[in-house]
Amino acid sequence: MKILLADDERELRQALIAILSHAGYEVEGAADGEEALYDAKTSSFDLIILDIMMPKMDGLTVLRKLRQVGMDVPILMLTARADIDDRVAGLDAGANDYLVKPFAAKELLARIRAITHTSPGAVKAHPTFGDIELDEGNSEIVSHGRKAQLTANELKIMKLLLAHTGGLTSMEAIRREVWGLLSDTEPSVIWVNISNLRKKLKSTGAEVQIAAVRGLGYRLEMPETK
Repeated sequence: MKILLADDERELRQALIAILSHAGYEVEGAADGEEALYDAKTSSFDLIILDIMMPKMDGLTVLRKLRQVGMDVPILMLTARADIDDRVAGLDAGANDYLVKPFAAKELLARIRAITHTSPGAVKAHPTFGDIELDEGNSEIVSHGRKAQLTANELKIMKLLLAHTGGLTSMEAIRREVWGLLSDTEPSVIWVNISNLRKKLKSTGAEVQIAAVRGLGYRLEMPETK
């Protein structure tokens, strides 16, 4: 499981990275909000931990920007302020949980397990269809020994398609499961992710294709052999 940890306090950031790494998590650190936003948009993470008070861009702004582009990765906010209004602001902006400093390492690890519904050493499944395999742990699609890295949303879409092999995954199901029940994500956003997945499948040499049923949804197909 991969975590992005953003906190401008260098000693605390290094201490938390050490704690999380010792617990079995893969951790990447960011020293300010702008760095955190860039890392979150360019890499795939299973969890993001954001300090609220950071230079260049505060944690709440990073949170809002990530939610605005449809990123629904679990986000845990850290703050030195225990005021209830601050916590409500974070939760209203899309945070999954809130942790007030100072906190015990055990509590941090428990919160992580609660909002990700995983343990650090959990073994993830490798669903397959045709000549492709989904490596959920590394967020990769694998075919013929070649790999393609997936974003967090692409991974979720592939998991849905693989869970409904032989059947149709509706546009509504994709929107609901990937972007959230109350999301107003446009169909074009789903199409862009599907288009990127098709390109990545092609880059691995996979024969499996993502077929569209106009206006209804998508399904995985293997071309018929002649």
